[in-house]
Amino acid sequence: MTTLLVTGGAGYIGSHTLIELIGAGYRPIVIDNLCNGSRAAVRRVERIVGTHIPFVEGDIRSAGLLDGLFALQERQGQPIECVLHLAGVKAVGESVRDPIKYFDNNVSGTVALLSAMRDHGIRRLVFSSSATVYGVPRFLPFTEEHPLHPTNPYGRSKLIVEQMLQDACAADPEFGAVTLRYFNPIGAHPSGLIGENPRDVPNNLFPFITQVAVGRQPHLKVFGNDYDTEDGTGVRDYLHVMDLAAGHVRAVDYALRHSDFVAVNLGTGKGTSVMELVRTFERVNGLRIPCRIEARRPGDVDRVWADASLARRLLNWQTTHGVESMCQDGWRWQQSNPEGYGATH
Repeated sequence: MTTLLVTGGAGYIGSHTLIELIGAGYRPIVIDNLCNGSRAAVRRVERIVGTHIPFVEGDIRSAGLLDGLFALQERQGQPIECVLHLAGVKAVGESVRDPIKYFDNNVSGTVALLSAMRDHGIRRLVFSSSATVYGVPRFLPFTEEHPLHPTNPYGRSKLIVEQMLQDACAADPEFGAVTLRYFNPIGAHPSGLIGENPRDVPNNLFPFITQVAVGRQPHLKVFGNDYDTEDGTGVRDYLHVMDLAAGHVRAVDYALRHSDFVAVNLGTGKGTSVMELVRTFERVNGLRIPCRIEARRPGDVDRVWADASLARRLLNWQTTHGVESMCQDGWRWQQSNPEGYGATH
């Protein structure tokens, strides 16, 4: 059984990915400093999959911690063969206010991780990147060849890491890295046991919708209704978090067989507007979401969606869930857990 390290494995995407990894026969070990994640999420994943998941609370910027973890696995005869690197901070607005935090966590953290991997001969990595590396669309859909001009520190931190991984692969012919450029993951595991759990007021649209539905927020703020789209609201490529999790498994499969660098979009290839998402959520769940139109946010663009054909060709991956399923599963999680994981870390 192949042993993997999942950094940030207690977070939203990480916890869902653990389920898919275990289902595919991998043995994940989680390291997470719990700044965005929750220990409760990992415990609930254990309930879903029926097996124990080793968990280390700690920061990947701690070189000693990583060295000790890698060495322990070697002594136990279960060396880590691949790292899924999901750890990092991820709010665009906060990155503008506090860019140093983002470069420290996302870039310095990756430097520490790559250094420890090099010291222990670990040469396979899957990186959680973002469609924000593309910046303002010059053409749509975004292909992986689209120019990379991120417009905020969060996106720039992701691009710097991608460039580091390219250089690492160029320097070591035995090193392989897959960088996954996510679009907009939403929804939750169909069990309702795990889901997105923002610590504060949500930065993303979908958890804001579910928090309005459950009564934690009074109304949904819709930022702009004068975009060049069918209903005037921004269009994004939303994908089910379980489809995204399955994409990580396919990326690990690929990384273990190849020593090269590849960047791959993970999206549905379809755009959905803010109001289309709201109306779908209302329809499939029998609810009403009160909305308030507000001014556009600086930097938001009209339309964004992926060309995911490379993922189909290279990783044999494509999405299987529609927007209705995303809305039903996301509401099941929020309805069952009105306060998310609560105060439990």
